Amino acid sequence: MSTPLRRLPGRLTAPAPGWTTSADVVVIGSGIAGLTAALRLRDSLGKGSGKVLVVTKDVLAAGSTQWAQGGIAAALGPEDTPAQHEVDTLVAGAGACDLEAVRVLVEEGPEAVHELIALGTNFDHNPDGELSLTREGGHHRDRIAHAGGDATGAEIQRALIAAVDRAPEIEVIQHALAVDLLLAEDGGAAGVTLHVIGEGVRDGVGAVHCRAVVLASGGIGQVFSQTTNPAVSTGDGMALALRAGATLRDLEFVQFHPTVMYLGPDSRGQQPLISEAVRGEGAFLVDFENNRFMQGVHELADLAPRDVVAKAIMRRMIESGHPHMWLDARHLGAEFWERRFPTILATARSHGVDPVTQLIPVAPACHYASGGVRTDLWGRSDVPGLYATGEVACSGVHGANRLASNSLLEGLVFSRRIAEVLPAELRSWSDPAPDTRTAGLVTGGVRRELQETMTSKAGVLRNATGLAEAAAELDKLAGVTADEVDTESWETTNLLTISTGLADAAALREETRGSHWRDDFPDRDDERFAGHFDLVMRDGEMDLVFAPSPATDSW
Repeated sequence: MSTPLRRLPGRLTAPAPGWTTSADVVVIGSGIAGLTAALRLRDSLGKGSGKVLVVTKDVLAAGSTQWAQGGIAAALGPEDTPAQHEVDTLVAGAGACDLEAVRVLVEEGPEAVHELIALGTNFDHNPDGELSLTREGGHHRDRIAHAGGDATGAEIQRALIAAVDRAPEIEVIQHALAVDLLLAEDGGAAGVTLHVIGEGVRDGVGAVHCRAVVLASGGIGQVFSQTTNPAVSTGDGMALALRAGATLRDLEFVQFHPTVMYLGPDSRGQQPLISEAVRGEGAFLVDFENNRFMQGVHELADLAPRDVVAKAIMRRMIESGHPHMWLDARHLGAEFWERRFPTILATARSHGVDPVTQLIPVAPACHYASGGVRTDLWGRSDVPGLYATGEVACSGVHGANRLASNSLLEGLVFSRRIAEVLPAELRSWSDPAPDTRTAGLVTGGVRRELQETMTSKAGVLRNATGLAEAAAELDKLAGVTADEVDTESWETTNLLTISTGLADAAALREETRGSHWRDDFPDRDDERFAGHFDLVMRDGEMDLVFAPSPATDSW
């Protein structure tokens, strides 16, 4: 299985660095994955013996972590076990998980969460003082720890930022876009170029020389017109890694969250998420005739895995001709809403819907990239000295469809593992080799067209005709070069790079599996497609290779 070679920029067109600095380790990203990596590396390198630099595209709190409403999943309850968490994860992953990676996640998860608590994270507790745990889609146990009702991500982010503020050994550069990796003669990481929007010595493009880079830059949500992701999620880390020689795996497995508040046909960008935890507390889906259409679709009904619920909503939308379905949570009552879901309640009301008395209009929207930079169990990529953790990575734990609230846990667990091995693997200082990759840049003006193409042709529902049209349109957009170098064009080139690989992988996977839904191939096909599509790039030439792997949900 292969696809025609795609030609894209081998590196981003950018001015020569106007300033330089150095650090032993550069961490790109400031969500739970990045800040956990930085704090753990500060400790494992030894205070005073290794400099850690955190680079973030906006301010420290601007990434996806702060938007996580539901919580963080781990076997924390007295009747729960890592083995049960493992089974739920493998089932949700639809046979495409890495069994060893899932085992690492569920076995190391409880300790990692307790360390997060020790760091100062204030999770919600029951009146008896025990950790308050709830349930979300795909889980057979109450194992979701939450904070502030539905403000878990914001509380975790607050605690991590406070810890970084107490660590003078960690330097932070905000408002900095990572442009490209600097490569040594052996092809390993020697640094990274940044564009900083600031004043003084670090303004414009500069270079950070280092001995290792940890990517924790988040996902690709801005590939699509409607997403739960913030504006910074433009796939910069994945594209940077791909151009540097790393392998991207499972790009076609993009999870569309089933219950995103529908704001109308013209709404674009970040949309309000209605957490799965709302259904975990008893809310349910209905159609325009007030039928509870999840009954009989799955044993867990409204709490089925996200791909099952998203597909059921889409089917009912297509059958009925309506642009959304409804979430009914009126029976939860005003007091419960105000205590358990104050953020969602305020957001919904700000858009003219009161969940206490009204149905909430919902439709699927892009939520999470299960694929990313292929790593081993310790976060290592193919490029020596380049590690990846969190949503930018493909550690193997999510497979074809991430289990609810496993994302924060993945960033936490695998960042800790990177910090455990990286000090002993630090590369020698190396000068960057001359960069012979072909530079290029696509104009930022095509972003809207790109997003519309991906949403209509490679979104929730896919088929061969639409994906071929998407590939042709993306090839056309790749030829619209930028007249000027700017952030919008850098981001759009990254989005185009990832979109091209995603559309090609989706075209090759002629089956329906997890979050990848082909209406022309409606069944799962383990005989042909148990395995992964790996994307590689050599100086702008992209290619996909299929790596067979036995299904991991058959027992």
